[in-house]
Amino acid sequence: MKNKKRKLTTSDIIIRIILIISSVLVVYPIFWAFATSFKTNKEFLTSPWTLPSGLNLQNYVNAIIKGHMGSYFINSILITAVSIVLLFALTVPASYALSRHKFRFNRIITLVFMGGLFVSGSYTVVPLFLMMNKAHLLNNRLIVALLYSVTTLPFNIYLLSGYFKGLSYEYEAAAAIDGCGYFRTLYSVMAPLAKPGMVTVLMFAFMSYWNEYILAFTMIRDDTKKTLSVGLKNLMEVQKYATDWGAMFAGLVLVMLPTMIFYIILQKKLTQGLSLGGLKG
Repeated sequence: MKNKKRKLTTSDIIIRIILIISSVLVVYPIFWAFATSFKTNKEFLTSPWTLPSGLNLQNYVNAIIKGHMGSYFINSILITAVSIVLLFALTVPASYALSRHKFRFNRIITLVFMGGLFVSGSYTVVPLFLMMNKAHLLNNRLIVALLYSVTTLPFNIYLLSGYFKGLSYEYEAAAAIDGCGYFRTLYSVMAPLAKPGMVTVLMFAFMSYWNEYILAFTMIRDDTKKTLSVGLKNLMEVQKYATDWGAMFAGLVLVMLPTMIFYIILQKKLTQGLSLGGLKG
């Protein structure tokens, strides 16, 4: 007997319309930015909403060379990569210890980290700037990377602790029988099992660090060390009186594209990891 298709109800239709509208509102601005990045100034001013007549790659050349977006791109990669390494070096052992082991002041330390979730990063910019200025640590990309990782610790520890808490204690018991110590149990047994959580942390961390603006703008004054998001603002300021719209949108695409690619790749892996985790649970 063939299964009959369920008829769409009014609520189903409304939900689908809302989803379609939401998708258009998200996708169209991105598509428009990509299309505009290939237009000449004349095309943009005369027909901003149409497709470009051709692929004007000179806009990207102007953004990379004249706008120094190439060096800003390298700075962003360097700072983001170091930030993620530092974040995982701090987050993984801290999350594991706070979620799986009971020790003195465990609850107090956990509450302190959780309290950090309610403190906006913008509130700490001025104190951090004064501290770094007094210590002569401004214009230091390594310090910016360290600040990135430290300021996002509360959220990432909270996120990863939830995954560690959901794992069975039998894994640790089996590792102890095999003679594994604390760190070997963590990195050889528990961390691989918490892979979905670690992928989630990686995803949020990359998107946060790559697009961060306030700390990078405040801590780095040397133009050769600025990040891509700050460089995009500089590109806009340079063109204040003679705007090269194509180059500006090309710079915008250079900022957006790595985040989008990274998100698409990790989203697939994250979905697979969560599905496997659900089946194992």
